[in-house]
Amino acid sequence: MYPYPLLSFPDGSSIGFYEICMLVGVIAAMVLFSLLAGRRKMPAKMQNLILVGIVVSVVVGYLTAVLFQAVYNALETGEFVIDETTGATFYGGLIGGAACLILIYFVGSRILFGSNAEGVRRFPTLANIAAACVPLAHGFGRIGCLLAGCCHGGETDAWYGIPMDIGVSDGVYVKVVPLQLFEAIFLFALAAFIIARIWKGKGLEAPVYLIGYGVWRFVIEFFRTDDRGASLIPGLSPSQVTAIFMILVGAAIYVGYFVICSRKGRGFFADPAQAAKGGSAAGDPSLKNGSAAEVPAPQSGAFADADSKEESAAAQESRTDKSDR
Repeated sequence: MYPYPLLSFPDGSSIGFYEICMLVGVIAAMVLFSLLAGRRKMPAKMQNLILVGIVVSVVVGYLTAVLFQAVYNALETGEFVIDETTGATFYGGLIGGAACLILIYFVGSRILFGSNAEGVRRFPTLANIAAACVPLAHGFGRIGCLLAGCCHGGETDAWYGIPMDIGVSDGVYVKVVPLQLFEAIFLFALAAFIIARIWKGKGLEAPVYLIGYGVWRFVIEFFRTDDRGASLIPGLSPSQVTAIFMILVGAAIYVGYFVICSRKGRGFFADPAQAAKGGSAAGDPSLKNGSAAEVPAPQSGAFADADSKEESAAAQESRTDKSDR
């Protein structure tokens, strides 16, 4: 594609399509967060706190993305080096950025609301919305990878192959499998699926992203041919090891939620928001004749969306939000 700088600076740094796509992805994620947070009746001052946290976490995430890639390279070459050729890895950025955002969220919530109670109560809502924002931003990032010519598949003569400069020879382009494009399509589809669920008032979206993207990334890594460093597990790339961890975390959240549902006598597949409103609970195998009356309103739980538990207090929330704004 076009892996060349669009704008260069005296210090040797430059901006290309990759950086532009990353910026577009971050802006799109922030806009989406504002829309979904408003939909979930999140207080305005908490929304502002999280938006500031997103900006800071993007910077921290980029630094950890480079750091993780340097570690992967060191495992392969035995030499730890960070320079303009080090590269960056998505998982490193995700881990570092998420940790930074969570820290800012809880510290800021304590300062804004005087205790950790509000931050803890709203955290599942943040996790659900983040599950939609991350793949949206990542999808734009993968388009940047396509334009930059990194993260590609093997050489091919197929019709879907795209010419790229993959370092075979200076200025020589070869047709490769555009895994970046395929992944971007998958990420946008995953984001759309999660957005639709959030818009309908459903919760528990974080494990949908963790398992969905974890499985995709584990499989797609077998088809990548660019250099990604080495992991401690022979035969697996660093991203595949992290993908396995993501899948396990997502599964653990589902198991934890299943235990909570079992203890509270509520079916695992019941929609928490509908149960709280006494609406339809179709799809819950524990109910007879699909009767919503047999589903008790959900109580406080570690994995339940805070707003789904408070539909009966919507009017009061609305008044509070207006005063916050």
